[in-house]
Amino acid sequence: MQDDVLDTAAHTGTASTTPLKQAVFRSASASRQGVLERVFAFVFDGLVYPQIWEDPVVDMDAMAIEPGHHVVAITSGGCNVLSYLTADPARITAVDLNQAHLSLLKLKQAAIRHLLAHEDFARFFAGTGSALNIELYDQLLAHRLDDEAREYWSGDRTMAGPRINLFAGNFYRHGLLGRFITAAHVAARVYGVNPAVIMQSKTLDEQRRFFADKLSPLFDKRLIRWLTSSPMSLYGLGIPPAQYTELAEGRHMADVLRERLGKLSCDFPLSENYFARQAFGRSYASHPDGDGNGLALPPYLDAKNWRSLRDRIDRVSAHNRSVTDVLAEAEPQSVDRIVLLDAQDWMSDDQLNALWAAATRATAPGARVIFRTAARHSPLEGRVAPSVLNRWSYDEAASKRGTARDRSAIYGGFHLYELNP
Repeated sequence: MQDDVLDTAAHTGTASTTPLKQAVFRSASASRQGVLERVFAFVFDGLVYPQIWEDPVVDMDAMAIEPGHHVVAITSGGCNVLSYLTADPARITAVDLNQAHLSLLKLKQAAIRHLLAHEDFARFFAGTGSALNIELYDQLLAHRLDDEAREYWSGDRTMAGPRINLFAGNFYRHGLLGRFITAAHVAARVYGVNPAVIMQSKTLDEQRRFFADKLSPLFDKRLIRWLTSSPMSLYGLGIPPAQYTELAEGRHMADVLRERLGKLSCDFPLSENYFARQAFGRSYASHPDGDGNGLALPPYLDAKNWRSLRDRIDRVSAHNRSVTDVLAEAEPQSVDRIVLLDAQDWMSDDQLNALWAAATRATAPGARVIFRTAARHSPLEGRVAPSVLNRWSYDEAASKRGTARDRSAIYGGFHLYELNP
């Protein structure tokens, strides 16, 4: 679940109201729900996702990006934006109101432009940390970042030193999501289960046995069921109170999480699923303490794509803007593909209608919009005005395929809409 609320909240209310608060604050501050919303807004600040948790291969299959296409995408950690470059679009407009995630994208862009070899790039973003990363940052990258990104990475994290020092260790253990995964491992170890052991599996059958014997029973533990019954338990996944309700769909959250973890554990070989490797092994390597051989990687980190990324990196522009505003200000019919992540789970009816009105105006016939939802169903029917929604066709077959093939396994639904001729 992404920081997409920061990117899609409509700019309504007073000037002092941030887009995050506009989207999250739906209840009176003194109410229980209002307190939960304000706690979430407090923790949902800074770096949330060191790695985006939507499958870019599913995205690119559904979008069918072609040369000449203009893609508008919510940035998050920047992994998918850069992966889309491998499909050779003409340009990508990356939008985000979370400066930490924009700074991460800009760091990756600078690394692609100025590091001398893919080996150095992989050490930064596919490895588990090295002091050499900090040297390369100081020598080759820092002075090539814009002021905001340089201030972010060179700035101190209270008493922990500059943020760039995160890359001396395992960067993917940081951010809100990284800490959440660490906490989940600790909780499992309390019950004598080490989730990393699944990384020793050689076959899908072995993965499925480990899940059935070790991981699934954890969700029957009284403490786990009590903890997950509170919306605050999932703040580390970036799930606000409103999306928690969508995700639960009337069931106990422990059972929903068991189902989603089961897909992550059992439906895809570990050799092909870098999401599972990060969740269980905390690394792209084949084993938690591996040497980096046999990596499963996002497309932008694959060595075969290094040269094309360097050739195309200037096609990506990063903007500290709302995607609704960017689409509203775009030239009519100038956008071919839009990636909304799971933003709409957070949105009010007014925000949904503003977004889709802007998208309809900005896109050319045949344009495609993809997004994910915590629940299984699309949130648009009955909420977006028919005069707008009827301009679009929902591709149910492609949406079902995308849902089944999404290796991150977090989401209930993947959805594809196409603008009618």
